[in-house]
Order: sequence, then C-alpha cells, then structure tokens
Amino acid sequence: MSPSRILKWVTGGFEAFLGIPVIGGAFIVGLYWSPLVIMLILHIITLVMTKRDEGATTGSILGIVTSCIGWIPFVGMIMHILSAIFLMLNAAQKDRNVEEASGTIA
Repeated sequence: MSPSRILKWVTGGFEAFLGIPVIGGAFIVGLYWSPLVIMLILHIITLVMTKRDEGATTGSILGIVTSCIGWIPFVGMIMHILSAIFLMLNAAQKDRNVEEASGTIA
C-alpha cells in the first residue's frame, strides 16, 4: 500500500471524528480551531503525495475545502462527513503509478 493511500485512510479517519456532531465540534472549538489548520496541512501533504502516485485526488481536495470552511457550525459538520467518505473511498482504490510499478516487476 502506498504512503498516499495510508494518509488517505488516516485523514479520512480524522475527518470522520471531526464530523461527529457534538464531540467533533467541541474538540475543534476546545483547541481554538487548530485541528482545522492541522488537517489543512495533512490534506495538502496527502494531495501532493497522491498526485505523485497518480491516485484519485477528490477526497484530498474536498478535505482542503472542508478545512477552510469547517468553522461554520452545521456546514462544517456535513463537510467533514463528506470528506471522510470521499477520502476513504479514494483510499480503497489503488493508485495507477503503484499498479504500473508492481505490474512490471511480476
């Protein structure tokens, strides 16, 4: 499994946690919105690594948008849940670059 897919699983799990209605919101507000900044950085790193591996970038791009507008109460919760779903769906797909590399070895 490529590092970009692992990061998609990790960021998808974090997004799912942040999407929990009361707990995620309290976590974000309790830490003065710093989780949104940390997630923004993680999503950018994941996007760069995914581009390198030629994987699906939908979840990472949606995660970046979510990190920017996640401070809006109900919109943020919905966006966190959608980001988690898309990231995990993207993580379940194999990257094209990794498939080609493994195909030439065999």
